[in-house]
Amino acid sequence: MNYKAIRAACLDEGILFRDPYFPAGPDALGYDQLGPDSEKAKGVEWKRSHEFCAELQFICEDMSRTDMCQGSLGNCWFLAAAASITLYPRLLSQVVPPGQSFQDGYAGVFHFQLWQFGCWVDVMVDDRLPVREGKLMSVRSDQRKEFWAPLLEKAYAKLHGSYEVMRGGHVNEAFVDFTGGVGEVLYLRQDTLGLFSTLCHALAKESLVGATALSDRGKYRTEDGLVKGHAYSVTGTHKVSLGFTNVRLLRLRSPRGRVEWPGAWSDSCPRWDALPAEWRDALLVKKEDGEFWMELQDFLCHFATVQVCSLSPEVPVPSLAGGGRNIHTFQGRWVRGFNSGGGQPGAETFWTHPQFRLTLLEPDEEEEEEEEEGPWEGWGAAGRNWQRLRAQGLTYLTVGFHVFQIPEEGGVEDAVGRRLGGVNLDGGGHAALPPSCWACGTPCAVGRALLRGLPRADRSPFCARRDVSRCCRLRPACVRPGHYLVVASAARASDEADFTLRVFSERRHAAVEIDDVISADLRALMVPYIPLELEMEQLFHELTGEEEELNAPQLQTLLSIGAWAHARTPREIGLRTCEQLLQRFGHGRSLDLYHFQQLWGHLLEWQATFDKFDEDASGTMNSYELRLALNAAGFHLNNQLTQALTSRYQDSRLRVDFGHFASCTAQLISIFRHCSQHLDGGEGVVCLTHRQARAVPGQGTSGFGLDVGGLEGTSGEKKWTGEGVVVRGGPF
Repeated sequence: MNYKAIRAACLDEGILFRDPYFPAGPDALGYDQLGPDSEKAKGVEWKRSHEFCAELQFICEDMSRTDMCQGSLGNCWFLAAAASITLYPRLLSQVVPPGQSFQDGYAGVFHFQLWQFGCWVDVMVDDRLPVREGKLMSVRSDQRKEFWAPLLEKAYAKLHGSYEVMRGGHVNEAFVDFTGGVGEVLYLRQDTLGLFSTLCHALAKESLVGATALSDRGKYRTEDGLVKGHAYSVTGTHKVSLGFTNVRLLRLRSPRGRVEWPGAWSDSCPRWDALPAEWRDALLVKKEDGEFWMELQDFLCHFATVQVCSLSPEVPVPSLAGGGRNIHTFQGRWVRGFNSGGGQPGAETFWTHPQFRLTLLEPDEEEEEEEEEGPWEGWGAAGRNWQRLRAQGLTYLTVGFHVFQIPEEGGVEDAVGRRLGGVNLDGGGHAALPPSCWACGTPCAVGRALLRGLPRADRSPFCARRDVSRCCRLRPACVRPGHYLVVASAARASDEADFTLRVFSERRHAAVEIDDVISADLRALMVPYIPLELEMEQLFHELTGEEEELNAPQLQTLLSIGAWAHARTPREIGLRTCEQLLQRFGHGRSLDLYHFQQLWGHLLEWQATFDKFDEDASGTMNSYELRLALNAAGFHLNNQLTQALTSRYQDSRLRVDFGHFASCTAQLISIFRHCSQHLDGGEGVVCLTHRQARAVPGQGTSGFGLDVGGLEGTSGEKKWTGEGVVVRGGPF
């Protein structure tokens, strides 16, 4: 039920809402320092707002940055972000929907909207808040009877699991959750050049800005009145003339609401007297409200990082100063043993990572114009529900991304619709993509040989945070679009997690995940002509006798005795694999001499392919080698289907032996042969009904059941949707 329906139901029944999904109690408060047996949790009561405050209001007048003062929960980063969005009423109305009240229609339920990995989530809470010794533990308003801020804090705690999860965090995380924008961290020791103009530009575009005074020993107040380890909001900038000197000022606010900077340009500083009265009246507010002005040079001395969150087109702000923005969002997952290849581009497995193509479509209009800026944001496992898992002792994964430039030598603008036929290296040692890799539709994955040759345009920092982002300065070509390859990765090859990658730019761009089209080469489906050796034929007849057909145990015996004389390492094929081979090459449960000869030809080819990619001669392949071996065998599979096959056929050590490789390849042959029967001739795309898909040999048996083409379908006779299955090279 939605908010309006729940409120109406409570009003009809004359009851106050009690949230069943975030019940007021010890679990909602925390798990460690705020856990049930902790000192801080002793004496905590959960009370509705009207039980400890008279004449309460949801909003007294207008919501402002001075409404919030920090409680005892240690979440200054959250409050700094919340204070920033109060500067922009249109943003605030998205997070705090209007029409809520403690008077008209009060039913004990309130709701807020927070952005989570691609969509806005409506979070409903009741108004029971943690109170200790008659005072709110959570954030409180400067006007004691105003309650929108503590209820927003409760909604945020619900979304992430508990109030304690909010203890210690990054301002940018809350910025993103409040806006759906794209965050970036500026490290001031490295990014001081042009900082003031960057902040002016960001605030003019209604970006949210925060700053942190880092500390290596927790939070403490310095002699200068600042709190180390504390998050501040940056709420304004101004440049004033003092004599012949231009002074650059920043306006900051502390979430504590009562601690201000006492130095130059503070509320009581005599320098204000040197300014014209109209400037002084417009800028200076002499009030102990936690907000103060500071000169840029002093700011650089006391603060270590600045967090900037740029708004995306998804934010309902109709007219932003300085033009519009473009964004693409991709959801993905790193799977151990499949596409989690570590963070080093030189690693053998790095090419298996999810890859994304970026094309900057608008060339520079003038040479003097600044380079195109495109913040990118990669969210790793920490980005998807990992805040909730902090109670289990889990931490964020170290994640990041690399950006590679695609040289123009590939002539990418000349061809459309052709598949990747190979990799070309130019004379300078840089890789140039064939035109087909950037054709319209779904491009092909870039292999390890190509990635090693691509020049790297930029990279994000790799850090253990929920959001990892970087403003990459990329320039499109003067006439042609500029092409880039983005590889999102976790730092360790063993990491497994969901992630979100967002591409964000102020100019038009195109972005697509790079994937293969599901297809098979004709040679992979044809029966290889390899004469059966006389000894093998005699052994076949000895085993079958008068029946003249092999069953599964006999096939296993035949292969174990005479089949692997030329194998580099001993081969063993299990009984279950033999049963699957009979399903695909025989009459269901038996195999005559003619069909055994066909199977034998395939087995020898598969053996040669297996040996080629079993580089360490261990008799097994890892999942990365399996992907290469299937491609060499003539099967081009997309990420979804390759992951399904990898998961099905690898063992607990993430290895695939020859028996499972043979079973996998036989299954693919059966699928593509069956699909080719639905083609009139030549190559094409096949769409099957659910019933036709189930008719593929081996479907629904003890063998591996595979939805044809790796597509998603519906029951009955409805058409399957997706890219289909392509058979290349014509009928066989």
